[in-house]
Amino acid sequence: MKVLKFKTNINCNGCIASVTPFLNNVESIDAWKVDINNMDKILEVESDNGNVEDVTSAVIEAGYEIVEIG
Repeated sequence: MKVLKFKTNINCNGCIASVTPFLNNVESIDAWKVDINNMDKILEVESDNGNVEDVTSAVIEAGYEIVEIG
């Protein structure tokens, strides 16, 4: 399993609720979480195939900014 990390502007529980249906619809994602206490609002995604484009597209479609940080 691969863990992908992204810097986002998902900064509260309401934002997490907004992005949840988008990320949950990405079939390649096994699990995800956002550390809203981290200054960079880190999104961690567990995935078998590690498709960065699917994750970034889902977050952008939800209306948030996202940058892979490796």
